[in-house]
Amino acid sequence: MATEDDLPEIPVICAECNTRTRIAFEDVEESVRSHNEQFHDGESVAQVDPDVLDHLVDRVADDLDLLG
Repeated sequence: MATEDDLPEIPVICAECNTRTRIAFEDVEESVRSHNEQFHDGESVAQVDPDVLDHLVDRVADDLDLLG
C-alpha cells in the first residue's frame, strides 16, 4: 500500500484566477472546494488539470479492467 510520501502532488488550475498549483493528493478535494467557495461563490472554477484527470481516469479504468 502506498504511503503518504508515495502519493503524488496533483496539478490544480483556476483559469479565472490564472493560477496553477500542485496539491498533495489527499488534500485536493478540500483545497479545490475551499478555493471555489472563497473566490468563486462555490462555482466549480478551479479544478484538477483536465489532462491529468483524463490520464488518471484511463489508469483507473485500466487497473479495474473496464476497457477490455
